Amino acid sequence: MSSKDYKSLPVTVEKPIPVTYDLGNLAIFDSNVLDRNDFDSSNAKREENIKALTRDNVQLLINQILSLPIKTTTESAGGTSNQSASMTLIQLPEPITQLPREKPLPKPKAPTKWELFAAKKGIKPKERAGKSVYDEATGEWVAKWGYKGANKALDDQWLVEVDDKVKNTEDELIDPRTLNRRQRKELVKKNERQQKNERQQKKNLRNPRVSK
Repeated sequence: MSSKDYKSLPVTVEKPIPVTYDLGNLAIFDSNVLDRNDFDSSNAKREENIKALTRDNVQLLINQILSLPIKTTTESAGGTSNQSASMTLIQLPEPITQLPREKPLPKPKAPTKWELFAAKKGIKPKERAGKSVYDEATGEWVAKWGYKGANKALDDQWLVEVDDKVKNTEDELIDPRTLNRRQRKELVKKNERQQKNERQQKKNLRNPRVSK
């Protein structure tokens, strides 16, 4: 059967047993009984029978897909022509069938010497605090430091509380917002000094001076 003959076939397909669908995986399951003689290797029309069966099931699948909500939009197609093109979008439902993995599960890593030693001595690993913190005001997780970090939340407050620790000290009359920024800068400088000292120590270990 030629492609022209396929185009002339009706879009409605009748099955003795209704097929089932998994549109999320673009799959169709046909439980109708097949005639073994139609698909036997000795049958001269075997390939035509396979194509006919496949065509009917694909047509049923397309019919179901086109019954889903359709959205048509016109967006720039980009490319060298820079022309607009009409796109038809169909939102597929969640898959029903769990497909097997393409690759086997990764093998567990062998424990390191430290992990073996810690397990033998009953040493538990330290819990890491993480890089995010929950902001109750916004209801979102935000970074602890850096751009828009939680440590800068005080900078944008129109009203701030004075810490009891600075009472009767030279910092009592300093705006807490300014003090907070100054403390951050001092902490950054302290870290830079520590890193510089560590680099110098490593350099000295690599190139020790020999006295005569």
